[in-house]
Amino acid sequence: MVVRGVCVVVMAPPSRGIGDTRLSPMCHESVSMDDVNRTDRLYAIREELRRAGRAGTTGARLARLFEVSERTIKRDVSALQQAGAPIWAQSGPGGGYVLDASASLPPVNFTPTQAVAMAVALATLPSGSPFAVDAAAARGKLWDTLGERDRQRAQRLSARVWTRPTPPRTSRGPLPDGVASGPAGQAPDGLAPVAADAPAPAPAVLRAVEQALGDERALVIAYAGRDGAVTQRTVEPILLAHTGGRWYLVAWCQLRVAIRWFRLDRIADAHLTAERYVPRDVASVGEPPAGSAPVA
Repeated sequence: MVVRGVCVVVMAPPSRGIGDTRLSPMCHESVSMDDVNRTDRLYAIREELRRAGRAGTTGARLARLFEVSERTIKRDVSALQQAGAPIWAQSGPGGGYVLDASASLPPVNFTPTQAVAMAVALATLPSGSPFAVDAAAARGKLWDTLGERDRQRAQRLSARVWTRPTPPRTSRGPLPDGVASGPAGQAPDGLAPVAADAPAPAPAVLRAVEQALGDERALVIAYAGRDGAVTQRTVEPILLAHTGGRWYLVAWCQLRVAIRWFRLDRIADAHLTAERYVPRDVASVGEPPAGSAPVA
């Protein structure tokens, strides 16, 4: 609006309900919130139809999902069709919209472990990282490319890979390595942040740990304690945990007959055995600390 020759910018209201408007930054014309968001919505509608697959979805559901009217959805679908998107519309009760299979993602040969690797990379992004929302959407697309059996395997494996945002530094030092869980079975706390020159776990060790966790096979490790002494342990992996900026293997230690936490960068050597084991439930490790969660 113009008051006494002065251009006044009207900010968008908190609600983005149908009909909300705002003045453009140049104060020349009114711009509808629908117009501002339409490009993103068109893309999101197509993605939603792709994920719905052959079953399709209804205009009413899309309207609720994107908080617009069914009439707006109809116009958006028409715009997508005019742009070449192979969307089939069926009117009447039980009707809806279906995206032709020819427009879905091409076959991609991702393995379950590759899918979990992507989930780990995204889950360990620092809080507030740019493109985090798009990264989460990419993870969903990746999961969609997996077949049913591979998806189930990826879900089982990802449920045993946990991350926790790096906590603020405290006055307490790191707990001893290869120790039991904290009070009441909780994960160790008070871990010091990793130094910039901290050694990375050896690739061969990482591969052996990954295979042991995924294939449910016992693992023999050579573990260096804080005093430098190396002990041989046969362990049954339960989960991998990322906390305090470090990765830990949480496993049942046959030597100690208890659950122990092992820093991956202190495992000097590791190799698989032919021994199979029934994996213990993640809950047996103890109550997870606040903020921790599986990667997918």
